[in-house]
Amino acid sequence: MLKAIFWDNDGILVDTEALYYQANRDILSTIDIRLTPEQYRSISLDQGQSVLNLARYKGYSDDQITALRQTRDTCYIQLLKQGVRIYPGVEETLRALHGKAAMGIVTSSPKSYFNVMHRQTGLLPFFNLILTREDFTRTKPDPEPYLLALKLAGTKPEESLVIEDTLRGLEAAKAAGIPCIIIPNELTKHQHFSGAEKILSQITDLVSLIDNHYI
Repeated sequence: MLKAIFWDNDGILVDTEALYYQANRDILSTIDIRLTPEQYRSISLDQGQSVLNLARYKGYSDDQITALRQTRDTCYIQLLKQGVRIYPGVEETLRALHGKAAMGIVTSSPKSYFNVMHRQTGLLPFFNLILTREDFTRTKPDPEPYLLALKLAGTKPEESLVIEDTLRGLEAAKAAGIPCIIIPNELTKHQHFSGAEKILSQITDLVSLIDNHYI
């Protein structure tokens, strides 16, 4: 029986990846590096690395890259403050699943980002558990974030379900032994999700899937 559903945040609940790309692109442009969407997808989403490391190829030091990162973070937070779009169908899906199983958010976003993102979304009351970057040592695709979620929720992997949009998230869930449903977005639909429990085209399909196969 399903006891817990663990959700990724960026790219699943809220549409923030385009804003993060914009912040990185704008900062790198100040040092004459043109960040393409393809580079961003490969480095950030596929490999889980920082695109700011591209500055190393131009001879920038660790201290200079740290300064770039601080400027990028300020830029990103300002973009978030202008408003974050909730993906269509998210609120109705969370409402339909609320109470059927404990729900948690497991995200690699720092708390400073996360709090700004959800300042006006109204989504957080649906969740019993929230884990951000500061809560674990290693990020996805390492299983640590989801292993910690299992521990705090008091559930077994086979009693749980992960909802993700990236290959890194899928790999983290699989390594933790938790079945994972993938809902790709425009930036991740090119990835190959071998081993996913199911790949859905829209989040609203989750309700009938979970009701018919997991509850």
